[in-house]
Amino acid sequence: MKIPLPIRDGVAPSRVWLQKGPWPSMLDFLCARFPDVAATTWQERMARGEVVDGDGVHLLPDSSYRPGICLFYYRELSGETPIPFREQILHRDAHILAVDKPHFLPVIPGGRFLHETLLVRLKKKLQLPDLTPIHRLDRETAGVILFSHNAGSRGAYQSLFQQRAVHKVYEALAPTLNGRSFPFTYRSRMVDGTPFFRMQEAAGEPNSETRIDLIEQRGALSLYQLQPLTGRKHQLRVHLAALGVPIVNDPFYPQVLPCKADDITQPLQLLARAVAFVDPITGDRRHFESVRKL
Repeated sequence: MKIPLPIRDGVAPSRVWLQKGPWPSMLDFLCARFPDVAATTWQERMARGEVVDGDGVHLLPDSSYRPGICLFYYRELSGETPIPFREQILHRDAHILAVDKPHFLPVIPGGRFLHETLLVRLKKKLQLPDLTPIHRLDRETAGVILFSHNAGSRGAYQSLFQQRAVHKVYEALAPTLNGRSFPFTYRSRMVDGTPFFRMQEAAGEPNSETRIDLIEQRGALSLYQLQPLTGRKHQLRVHLAALGVPIVNDPFYPQVLPCKADDITQPLQLLARAVAFVDPITGDRRHFESVRKL
């Protein structure tokens, strides 16, 4: 589907498909769907032509609610807290962008983050409207992440991750693990946990696998090299916590800590050190490495 609104200040319009419902007007629906946004705010946006259907037709407060259409609008945040850490571009060609992401910077907009996200920053800076991340990297994690900015070749790069053809190396600072010979491989079955944003281990056939090696000891702490052989959410954090050596400053594992909101003084000591793969377009061997240190 062609997007009927342009990218504005690096932010692409959001969309919502309208289902059957009791709302007589578009304004009634928007107020019910987004209770934190005042009706007057929606009225102002509609007056500016910033709420449209899939054909680009401007929707007004008294426009009839029409199930089955797609509604487009700009998401806005007030008082977004600046994140004072900067990303670094490692590589750019006609197809991909490799970026060294700092701690605390989300990759994509969500929740209380919009302009202070890596995707929006890069769209503003580089004027690449088709930019999209090819894989995940948590807000708390720093390091290398790949983006596609060419829709024609995007699938070829995405398939590398689906086929596990990308070699990823991480580093983590955590308590020293005694009684183990390095390197070793840790396997477990990971399932959705509680609260909803956590993962947990469960009995059964392993579905996650990490190779763990020791880089150096730093007193009571050690720097580890982690190579995830599978790509489960929070896999590295869960595995080290299960071994009794949770990553330094991890707010989720082994226990959920109180939300630190905008506190940026204690970054999670996890770094996506490097990614490597054979480029599906050129056939060249690619290797991108973070310049950051833990």
